[in-house]
Amino acid sequence: MGRIVVGVDGSEGSRQALLWAAKEAALRGATLEVIHTYAPPQEVGVSGSATQTAHYFEAAGEVARELVAGMTVAVEEVEVRGHAVESLDPARTLVERSAGADMLVVSSRGRGGLRSLLLGSVSHQCAQQATCPVVIVRSGPPGQT
Repeated sequence: MGRIVVGVDGSEGSRQALLWAAKEAALRGATLEVIHTYAPPQEVGVSGSATQTAHYFEAAGEVARELVAGMTVAVEEVEVRGHAVESLDPARTLVERSAGADMLVVSSRGRGGLRSLLLGSVSHQCAQQATCPVVIVRSGPPGQT
């Protein structure tokens, strides 16, 4: 059995990538590994309270669980493993987590905004650095991906 890794961030584009990856995993009989990377906002951490920090980490984990739960209803025959991973470099995390996988799936656009324009998009970095095939799912209206 193979393994397909998909990166999600809660954006509509990543939801489309997740659905595409789930369908592909079902076709291949592969396990689907859903990776949600997150970085705490600057006010959380050293200067933030322990309660704020714990709440933020819990919320980040909840995003991953909600995405996985919604997807498993659509594709029940796929084994899904969801992970919320703290990371300041989502592309690097996805590349590392996809080592040995059959495929890495990412969206063409996520929540990056201006930061992704300045540093290079996660999808571009994954395509350049991953050791497995990378599928970039184009974001767009339903039926247009």
